[in-house]
Amino acid sequence: MVRDTVNVQKSTLLLDGAGNWQVNEMKESIVKENGNERTTEERISRPGSDGKLAVVSHTHGEESEGSSGEKRNTVEIFSTDIPGSTPDGKLHLSQRVSTVTRSRADGGQQTEQQLEQPNPGDPNAGLRVTIRTTDTVQPGTSGTHETRTIDVRDSTGSFGVVSVDTRKSDKVQTVTVGTSPEDKPK
Repeated sequence: MVRDTVNVQKSTLLLDGAGNWQVNEMKESIVKENGNERTTEERISRPGSDGKLAVVSHTHGEESEGSSGEKRNTVEIFSTDIPGSTPDGKLHLSQRVSTVTRSRADGGQQTEQQLEQPNPGDPNAGLRVTIRTTDTVQPGTSGTHETRTIDVRDSTGSFGVVSVDTRKSDKVQTVTVGTSPEDKPK
């Protein structure tokens, strides 16, 4: 089992009123890869009212690719600031973005993404899907046709289409086939 891990720390320093450098923000990132799976963690810390560093944001991401070529990506963001609630200094799940990309039988590709957020009117009710986006790419002999549809939850809780963007390109996707020395005629 091959597992690669990368750790990165970045500190941002600012001068205080006395001319001394003080840590204003510390960002810690960890990326782990294991075959077709990848996990990312990122923590952002800032000085609190007591001057000590405290975590104000934590992001957790997971990517994977199945044997059928389906790709899944989920990113969760935890924050001390949640719309509609009083800060308590603790991290709370504030957003989740889930993306699935699949190959289609016609040679195209479809990507579905949904954004989940708390309801500012009832932040303790948990996350709910607020935006859904569907991207479809369909190659053809005369070019590529792309469609992006965005659905948004309205005040009644129902989804409605707010945007449909279509693009057509006359650029035909090409496939390069290499030949090895064994394949060349003698």
